[in-house]
Amino acid sequence: MKPSTRVLPLALLLLGSACANAVLEGRTLRFENGPRVVWQRSFPDWMGTLTAPVEAGGVTYLGVGPVVYAFSNTGQISERIDLPGMVTSLDASSGGLRVSTEQAGAVGLFTLSRTNGTLTALERVVPPPDPKVTGWLAYTADRIPAQAVEPAAAQDPGNPFLALREARLASAEGDLYGSLSAVRRALNTTLPFPAWVQLAARLDAAGFPSAADLALEHARRDAAERGFDPEVPVSRAALGAYGNPSGYVGTLLDQNRLTRAEVWMRYLRELHPRFEGGLALYERYARALETQGRVGEAEEWRQFARSLRGGTLYNLGLEGTHTLRDAARLAALSLLLALTAALLTLTARAWRAQGEDTRALGGRLLGWRRPLSRARRLAVAYASAGERLTLVLLAAALFTVLGGWQWTNLASSGLKAAAVTTGTYGGSWVSTQLSRLNLRPGPDTALLSGLNAQLDGNATQAREHYTRALPDACARNNLGVIAQTRGDEAQARDLYRAALADRPTLSAAAFNLGLSPSSPELAFQRTYRPNQPRLCYPDQRSLTRALTGDLGATLRGNLREPVSLVTAAPGNSVRLGWALLGALIVTGWLAFTLLLPRAANEERLGRPAAYRILGVLLPGSALLHSAWGSVLLLGWAACISALMPLSGLIAFPNLVNLSLPGVRLTLLGALALTYLLGILGFVAAEIRFARRVRLHAQQEA
Repeated sequence: MKPSTRVLPLALLLLGSACANAVLEGRTLRFENGPRVVWQRSFPDWMGTLTAPVEAGGVTYLGVGPVVYAFSNTGQISERIDLPGMVTSLDASSGGLRVSTEQAGAVGLFTLSRTNGTLTALERVVPPPDPKVTGWLAYTADRIPAQAVEPAAAQDPGNPFLALREARLASAEGDLYGSLSAVRRALNTTLPFPAWVQLAARLDAAGFPSAADLALEHARRDAAERGFDPEVPVSRAALGAYGNPSGYVGTLLDQNRLTRAEVWMRYLRELHPRFEGGLALYERYARALETQGRVGEAEEWRQFARSLRGGTLYNLGLEGTHTLRDAARLAALSLLLALTAALLTLTARAWRAQGEDTRALGGRLLGWRRPLSRARRLAVAYASAGERLTLVLLAAALFTVLGGWQWTNLASSGLKAAAVTTGTYGGSWVSTQLSRLNLRPGPDTALLSGLNAQLDGNATQAREHYTRALPDACARNNLGVIAQTRGDEAQARDLYRAALADRPTLSAAAFNLGLSPSSPELAFQRTYRPNQPRLCYPDQRSLTRALTGDLGATLRGNLREPVSLVTAAPGNSVRLGWALLGALIVTGWLAFTLLLPRAANEERLGRPAAYRILGVLLPGSALLHSAWGSVLLLGWAACISALMPLSGLIAFPNLVNLSLPGVRLTLLGALALTYLLGILGFVAAEIRFARRVRLHAQQEA
């Protein structure tokens, strides 16, 4: 054969390859070789947005929704990578394949590579808590008609939900071998952990429990690789996006399938123990165990739930802000009752004398035409200095407690923020959400920022943030992790020792020093991140300081910017803001009355009948000249407030359980005691007053 003859076929082949390209028209992707269409594939609207196709290394790539597909020369999907947002663009102009994603304002940039025949991202990929992203594979598989499942699964062998649908169809036809083969194909895929959890639930429901267990194990390992950790709380919305394992546990408990429920509870306990609503589910599961006589296991689960209180606000547990809010509401109601009772009683005593003094001014209402003279004849002005000081203290305490209520609302809202309840830190979505929070400058915020950078692989930036967080023990530990990662074992151990010396209960530092402390987080670390140093994550107290600051900071902010109290904002109740403003005004008004001279003495005021009746009905309100009178009044108000849920007007579900007979009897007994002491004190005051009147009359005579 002549050389020119041998070169001609090769030239034609190269020419054909040069002319072959992928074209996207509308929602149809075609691979054309000159005028000939080699293959084509259409994508329905419900699959999401499409990007322009890109060819690199002889492979055609297309962004569909939140995934990038790699197509072979025959049009079959050979690879897929799941990304944390809707793919907006593909770019192969710089040699590598660059992908841009966007989800809820979070923009991600990723570089894709093929390692051992698998399409991977060089950057960390963190699934966002968005079902539109995490549930996309299952959603697309469910939209395929039953008659088209088999060809769809052949075209997209990497979608396990299509394989599972094949398995169920085969089972319905009695084809056991075909069903098991499809299940094996479903498990032989690469998925982000939320998809593994969704697949596990469907496998469990379809009657493949062993396959479901394996899928859950894949979910644990994938979550560990992506930086998810059991020490980071997870909101109900995020857990729902991660496959909703708690919801499936509820279904299993409804069906009394405790054996399967145990598997899923173990999954939650190992990966997401601090999920929202977890305490109620732990208790429900413990009760289900008790019905089967497994009392020891039930108590072990309750003990585990109690162990999660460490690091929470005042060690009240994961939902401690609810308890704090109820305590603030109860205290506010008690102080409001006490202040109202005191003002009513003092007004009743001053009523007659005030009427006489304001008659010359035109009466109680018309007297305000002369405000200075009328202000000197306020009902409070007839009280003694000690009584007025008590009123000021009650009003100031009410303002403080209402501020505590507001702080609790803000803390609760902040601790539920999506940026700190996704099970991890870092990633484009979490970083964007974190940047939208109004974090308070300080070590706790620096620790959060450092974790974000460190988990995303930016050790330099993380070190800068941790340095600003020093001498925080958690920051020291994480600096030690950075040192150990770069091979400086000596410095790492010094930092671990310093962190443990600052906070002896810091389990991460103890673990890194090889002391083998016991906790659920460390068990997960040993199993799924062996030979890796343990990071320290901020606890609930640290997060609260970063998100809202302490109560003092909240009260100072209220005093500096009172208008913000009545401005709608996350966690800020406008009605509570108006109550705070009212309490502040009342406190200022009562403080002003301290400057007024007393308008009448005790002898002129006397002890009118209305005053005596209120003094008996409202224990302590007629004894405000004594410190014990204030204590008695507050005790009475607290008992009345605690019993108020019996009226159905208000409730303190996380604080007072009046359904327990012992609690109700105790409160009623305490209320009776306040009335008894109040009557005794009132009688003693009446006797003292009568003696003073008699002595005064004798002196005048």
